[in-house]
Amino acid sequence: MKMDAKTIILLLLLLSIALLLFSIVAFSKLGHVRRSLKDIEETLEDVQNGNGNRKILVKPHDVMAPLVYKLNEIVYDYESKLLSLKKADETSKQLMTNLSHDVRTPLTTLIGYMDAAHSGIVIGQEREEYIEIARLRAYDLKDYIDVLFDWFRFNSDEFTLSIESVEISELSRNILKDWIPIFCEKKLDFEIDIPEKRFMVNLDPDGYSRVINNLVQNVIAHSQASQIKITMSEYSKMVLLSVEDNGVGIAKENLQYIFERLYKCDKGRSAKGSGLGLSIVAQMVERMGGSISVQSDIGKYTVFTVSLPLI
Repeated sequence: MKMDAKTIILLLLLLSIALLLFSIVAFSKLGHVRRSLKDIEETLEDVQNGNGNRKILVKPHDVMAPLVYKLNEIVYDYESKLLSLKKADETSKQLMTNLSHDVRTPLTTLIGYMDAAHSGIVIGQEREEYIEIARLRAYDLKDYIDVLFDWFRFNSDEFTLSIESVEISELSRNILKDWIPIFCEKKLDFEIDIPEKRFMVNLDPDGYSRVINNLVQNVIAHSQASQIKITMSEYSKMVLLSVEDNGVGIAKENLQYIFERLYKCDKGRSAKGSGLGLSIVAQMVERMGGSISVQSDIGKYTVFTVSLPLI
């Protein structure tokens, strides 16, 4: 069908109007995009200057939305990593401060008692008492250094766990039997209830040993308890190991911080220690695919429960 000149002119006119409208819309969107890019530039400059809380606002259907969402995600990740670095730096400074006190104090005391015993300042029964005190201070120092070494090693990039399938009941009994003479020496009534049933779990045997030893040592060093009860049970495809004592307990306001690095409960429990032991326990358990929780009532009890998935 042939079109006459009027029809062709009309079509060209309509096409021109359509192109004009498209250009107006495109220019309008381009202006919006330019404004959005300007907002992004200003926000990123603000973030660079230290304001990590700045976020770029955009409507869900905006053409810039995918880019803006991704940039907000990057900014959030950047801020999280920055906070982690700041916290790590503060932790390292606090750790070095604690180290200068917690190592030098028992070391100075240890040297003082040993010098007194060696030089003859004290003799007889008093000399034996000095030697015993020095021996205990040496063990305190060793415990602190062991925990400190574990913490540095655990937080290094080279640290790895050797996860394997293990029968956890027998492993737990073998670990705990070495504590029985210490319980007797400390006059700490103990109850160990581990069933004969075999529980297979994926874990690192050395890491699990550290978990148990740190939890038991925590009771001896801090709880002022006269009784300790260690039990193992099965619940909802998990094996639960509980370490309970009847000591002074932990205040409710302290429970949520108990697994943080360098955190020490100043109320009730002993101030002795590095504040690293329970943090190491929590991280170790998490890396083995489990979890740890704590419950306590002041003056009555404290119970730590380690949960590991059965296989």
